[in-house]
Amino acid sequence: MNRVLPALSRRTLLRGTALAGVGAALGPLSACAGPTGTSGPGTLTLGLNRSLVSLDNKLNQFEAAVTVQRAVRQALTYIGPGLRPEPMLADRFEMTEPTAWTVRLREGVRYSDGRPVTVVDVDTALRMYAEVSGSFLMGLFPEVPEVEPVDGRTFRLRTERPVPILDQLMANIHITPAADNKPEELQSGVGSGPYRVASANSGAGEYTLARNPEYWGKRPPVEEVRVRFVPEESSRVVALRSGELDVADTLAPDTAEQLTGAPGVSLETTPGTRMCQLFYNFRKPSGHPLADARVRHALTYAIDGDALIKDVLTDSAEEARGVVPQAMIGAVETGEYTYDPGEARRRLDALGADGLQLRIIWETGEFAADTSVMEAVLDMLRDVGVRATLQQFQPGGDILRWRQGKAGDWDVIGNGFGDPTGQALSMLQGMYGGTPEKERTRDTFMGYVVPRVERQLSDAATEVDEATRTRKLADVQHAVWDTWPSLWAFAPKTFLARRTRVRGVALQPLNSYDLTAVRLEG
Repeated sequence: MNRVLPALSRRTLLRGTALAGVGAALGPLSACAGPTGTSGPGTLTLGLNRSLVSLDNKLNQFEAAVTVQRAVRQALTYIGPGLRPEPMLADRFEMTEPTAWTVRLREGVRYSDGRPVTVVDVDTALRMYAEVSGSFLMGLFPEVPEVEPVDGRTFRLRTERPVPILDQLMANIHITPAADNKPEELQSGVGSGPYRVASANSGAGEYTLARNPEYWGKRPPVEEVRVRFVPEESSRVVALRSGELDVADTLAPDTAEQLTGAPGVSLETTPGTRMCQLFYNFRKPSGHPLADARVRHALTYAIDGDALIKDVLTDSAEEARGVVPQAMIGAVETGEYTYDPGEARRRLDALGADGLQLRIIWETGEFAADTSVMEAVLDMLRDVGVRATLQQFQPGGDILRWRQGKAGDWDVIGNGFGDPTGQALSMLQGMYGGTPEKERTRDTFMGYVVPRVERQLSDAATEVDEATRTRKLADVQHAVWDTWPSLWAFAPKTFLARRTRVRGVALQPLNSYDLTAVRLEG
């Protein structure tokens, strides 16, 4: 389901996203409340802005889901403080050869149904992630490693070429019993995490998690976690103020500002590793204006990034000065966007691209204040003679097929790309490592296939020496910038609001936190 939005005036567009009508009724959340409408004393209720359609992450597209998914299913490693990998299901994960890592499973680890975690489960998980259609995560891997068993707990992950950040990449491969695994997002919730699934309504994005009695680690302080999909931000704010929600994720910046100092509410914020982009469609045929990097560059002069940052995003983000967020390990500055509508018109005229028409698409909730950003961009493009239409998809719709070029044509997509490793290398691999082979299965990022960039990236991705790899990655980022992949881009801060009774929420730059550290007071 989607809708086409009309053009609005600049004055209307840049007025922010104030909480008019914040008293909107919340609806079905009260069904999970305690006697006063609040969560029970042992229950933590989370309100997500996007529907969590599965507790499996094979097609995961937004970071806040990781908090819930990782509470049920776990990986061999996880990304901890400082964006560094730490052991999870593995108690050893070591590069023992340039093309091999030796891994050992923790002793005695079991799933919530009592079955042991095995080497076969790891092997099957890798194959299922690789086989699923439209995988976001596997695009981060230069290649999928082979599993070579050594003994009942130990195995090697072997690749043809070195993958020096494999311990970080494997933090996103959640392990499931081999007998239950399939090349799709699983609807069952059997995992080795601190919680098991007590009830689920994936169509509504609602789940109840209970402590896993088989959990190998420290017993989580919270008895029960309830997950609710609450798309309307005003409803999430009302529910948070009333106590019907304990945590609300991914808030718009002005909403977070208005919640500052609210009774019973605290805010968490951190610089993010998410890049939000108005990304061009790189599947355009030769001869189309957008197939020309000079046209893509010319259009960027139409966008007033300062106004968007200050008036729409209320200084809660930074305009991109590179192709990955600067908070990421290995990121470098490569340039900046310049606002000059006169220059945009002159360049478009000179290139014969005057009178251009663009279709801009995005999914609601892709980033905070998305609709306001898009409407402002439409107005800015109109100022330089470009006619644009906006097509907005509702969560749970078919925008994945549009991203893959299977459902309809478009020109620019509003997209948030969150990297689950914190490494510039893996984000670059996921977005800019496209090949003709990947494009045949529509597993590239918006059709981005630039052979010279892919060659540079592949060379950097297999470099074992860290200093040399860092230098090569800097060169790749400059090469990507010169292709002008985005009309505009920014790196947002991450905002999360919680009731003050909720303690221990350590929000990471990856926009997730460890549920086993969360406790309830009062």
